[in-house]
Amino acid sequence: MKKNNIILIGFMGCGKSTVGKKLAGSLHYEFMDTDTVIEETYGKKISRIFEEDGEEAFRKAETRLLERLEKEADGVVIATGGGMPMREENVRYLHKIGTVIFLKAKIETLLERLQNDTERPLAAGEDREQRLRTLYEKRLPIYEKAAEVCLDTDGKSFYGIIEEIERYTGKGKN
Repeated sequence: MKKNNIILIGFMGCGKSTVGKKLAGSLHYEFMDTDTVIEETYGKKISRIFEEDGEEAFRKAETRLLERLEKEADGVVIATGGGMPMREENVRYLHKIGTVIFLKAKIETLLERLQNDTERPLAAGEDREQRLRTLYEKRLPIYEKAAEVCLDTDGKSFYGIIEEIERYTGKGKN
């Protein structure tokens, strides 16, 4: 039986954390950002985890967190890291944990939102725009396949997005 959680997936900058916090408040759910939990576990920022321990260590930490959430999470809105659905085993966990919703935005929207972001290791450095475009193209079909619903977020307010999620899940004000 599917658990009573809502999981938000999507590319960096798509609004998972912001929408997730507002959605959790609307539903009286807890909110969890998986990147924040991993940072707290490691005692350092994700950029330092990538730098000092490597991306693979970070990806393994994501899977361990999902294993825990499968057992413990109930009534939680979960904002995932952008790369979490790239592993098939993670997608299987996500579906066991709750309803998986892809917050989709055009690459131009995401590039604009990420232009001043210095915290995300995969968005840093030279040729940033081309690397983000390439990563987006690689991840887009995986997000679409992993999600139970794809929500186009371009041009919508946070509250409009939240209303759509509540309508889809049957959990909002009717």
